[in-house]
Amino acid sequence: MLKLLKKSFITGLVFTLPLGITVFFVDVMLRYIGAPASRILFGWYASWIPDSSLARTLLNAASILLVLIFIVAIGILSKLFLGKFLISTAERLINHVPFVSSVYKTVKQIAETFVKGGKDAFSKTVLIEYPKSGCYAVGFLSSEAMDEVQDKTGEIVVCVFVPTTPNPTSGFLLLVPKKDVAELDMSVADGMKLVISGGIVVPPSRKTMKG
Repeated sequence: MLKLLKKSFITGLVFTLPLGITVFFVDVMLRYIGAPASRILFGWYASWIPDSSLARTLLNAASILLVLIFIVAIGILSKLFLGKFLISTAERLINHVPFVSSVYKTVKQIAETFVKGGKDAFSKTVLIEYPKSGCYAVGFLSSEAMDEVQDKTGEIVVCVFVPTTPNPTSGFLLLVPKKDVAELDMSVADGMKLVISGGIVVPPSRKTMKG
């Protein structure tokens, strides 16, 4: 009986966990993107909007849709001559504002690396000993050009990004001697799946696939 209950619980968890995470993600989107956007977009019509949770949810959802449309429109506009001129003018103005310019440049560089770079943001999935000897972590090779660090350490050093689980957008940048980095056969996408799932989704090795 206990085995049946345990098996049923695990089976139910497989179906409900993705649904729960999806609901949580949608809720976060509505709270932290939809709600602020709706106050900006529809603040003038607050008296016309019914004071109910359903109305607020629908309004937040509509606001998220408008934000997505706005982002797509900016992307299309940035490819046109007039759009490029307006964006470059706005960036020049921002670059003259103290502190704001530093934040903008940093965020833009990160966004270009992860969004525009795509698969090229990381070149290889690697394995390193971290956080101590005998304990291994999956990381991603991001750069090999570390001339100044190599001059200081006297070794060929590479940049390895070790992401956190289950949120791979945060993590640690480690400068590791190249001789201590083991390259894995798995792709960057498979490595990300491994990290995000907490080791649950393990990609098959190429040796297994060939066999």
